[in-house]
Amino acid sequence: MCLAVPGKILSIGGDDVLRHGMVSFGGISKQVNLAYVPEAHVGDYVIVHVGFAISVVDEAEARQTFEYLKQMGELEELERL
Repeated sequence: MCLAVPGKILSIGGDDVLRHGMVSFGGISKQVNLAYVPEAHVGDYVIVHVGFAISVVDEAEARQTFEYLKQMGELEELERL
C-alpha cells in the first residue's frame, strides 16, 4: 500500500524542480523532492508520497498522523524504502 507520511525537513538544496531536502520520518531520514512545496522551510513538516512532498502541515497534525500510522503497523513499510 502507498501512504502519504509526515516528516520534518532537516535540510534543503537545489531550486525549482530540482529542489530537494533531507526529511526525517521518526528517526529514518530520506531524500525527498520538495518542488511541489516551495513555501516549505527547514523545520517544517510535510506530507510525503512516493518521494515527493505534497503539502506542508503543522507539527501537531504531523505527530497525530505519525502516531496513527504507528498504531496501524504501517511504519515498517517506510523502513524498506
